[in-house]
Amino acid sequence: MPAPEEPPEAVADAALVARQVVKRFPRHGLGQHGKQVHALEPTTLALHPGRITALVGESGSGKSTLARLLAMVHTPTEGEILLGGTVVRRARTTKARRAYYRQVQMIFQDPFSSLNQVHRLRYILSRPLKLHGHARGRAELERHVLELLERVELTPAEQFIDKFPHELSGGQRQRVAIARALAARPRILLGDEPISMLDASIRLDILNLLRRLRDDEDLAILYITHDIASARYFADEIKVLYAGQLVESGPPDAVVEQPRHPYTRLLLDSAPDPDRGGFLDGAADLAEEEPLGEPPDLVAPPAGCRFHPRCPLARPECTTAFPPRTEAGDGHWVHCWSHGQDSGA
Repeated sequence: MPAPEEPPEAVADAALVARQVVKRFPRHGLGQHGKQVHALEPTTLALHPGRITALVGESGSGKSTLARLLAMVHTPTEGEILLGGTVVRRARTTKARRAYYRQVQMIFQDPFSSLNQVHRLRYILSRPLKLHGHARGRAELERHVLELLERVELTPAEQFIDKFPHELSGGQRQRVAIARALAARPRILLGDEPISMLDASIRLDILNLLRRLRDDEDLAILYITHDIASARYFADEIKVLYAGQLVESGPPDAVVEQPRHPYTRLLLDSAPDPDRGGFLDGAADLAEEEPLGEPPDLVAPPAGCRFHPRCPLARPECTTAFPPRTEAGDGHWVHCWSHGQDSGA
């Protein structure tokens, strides 16, 4: 499909930028020759120092794919990654990869599998300090490890330093994973659903910890989630991704209180809020029933806007072309034919 126009985001001062990135994965196996998974269509996303950007969408929308492109786990099929304004080439040496990861760190979803269970926290946190040259000698390493534990609120640190991961709760393990990321002294944190596997009672604590770290260290944070309610609470900006297409973006209150894309409305309706009615309330032009169905097959995705098979507002043009960007004011924009200049919206 033709690439939509590049969003006019202020990327000059961004810490990390994915610019018009595309990702397709080849299929393997009997009868799969030549087939590809169209995981991500041309997408631009900028992460700025001192700001939290939430990337929201259901499973299979391409959120983790985009995060792994930013983390250089995958290489873009098209487009480019810029770190501090400089295009990042594929890191072919250990030294080059280490230089990138010194600035960009990822926090994974599962704190139970992301930590090596056979090592104590002393080793888990000492290793990145040594690899990135931030500490030498046993005494200096121990001092920095204790400082990391204190920064993620595992105190008294002396009582945690020699524990194994299996001796910790899920929330404590995720704090260790955050501390391990901080050990590299990065400028950017990529959180791939970092609270989704934690008990509801401690999710807010982890979000508050990440927010404090953002404030204290001027970090740029990408927060990936399927929960738009937590994105509203935590982020400075929400971006909505559906089936590899970025469809809406803006300040959290604007996106949640005045959603423009039908998919954003569907996400909101699946996260009940006692202060907000369902997105169908008062919308005479929507179908009587909620749009149902499954996300599209990304091996053979629908043309145009990929949400149109599920969309109660679908028009003929939705099936043929991806809509241009429509500004809603104050940094809020949408890709939807229902909000184009000729729509009357």
